[in-house]
Amino acid sequence: MHINSHFGIGIIFASILNYFYAFNLFEFSLIVVSSFICDFDVFLSKFAKDHNHRMLITHSIIPSVIIIIIGLILNWLVLTLIGITYFIHIVIDTFDWGTNFFYIQKKQVGIKFMFTKDEFENLSHYLSQYKNPASFFDSKYYNNKICLTIEISIFILMVLSVIIFAFQYVLIILLYIPFFGLHLSRHFQLKKLEVN
Repeated sequence: MHINSHFGIGIIFASILNYFYAFNLFEFSLIVVSSFICDFDVFLSKFAKDHNHRMLITHSIIPSVIIIIIGLILNWLVLTLIGITYFIHIVIDTFDWGTNFFYIQKKQVGIKFMFTKDEFENLSHYLSQYKNPASFFDSKYYNNKICLTIEISIFILMVLSVIIFAFQYVLIILLYIPFFGLHLSRHFQLKKLEVN
């Protein structure tokens, strides 16, 4: 999933929990940020197998489990929820094309509904058909009706949940716009690259 979707899920999660725990802005923001922070490991892709950032330890359950354990030991609810939100990100990423979930086995696990079995097993062949290998993933994502339906649903649920459960933080949803713009910009750049 794209960073804007993870952001939206973070807003939904933090908003619903805000109804029960009445977070301050800092706590609310930390929970939201933890929903997408691991996607910044994309800047470390060159260190990952096949330059796939989802093969890094940051896209395994290890960081979230450590955060949850520390939160429980310190009896710090917000830190525990940060770990849970991070964990949710990793679980969600197993659906589209998988993550290195346990890290130790060094392979992507998950449902991987965006790919056929052949595409996943012969990924290098499919990637070689594009000027930029990222175009393959981008094309699969934006041509997948399930992904687009999920994106729209998350956006609607994000807006509704923050209005209903955390109206005092409603302006935070404006951050969705640059995240969405980032992905759209990248999408059109990749399409232009492949056409030229």
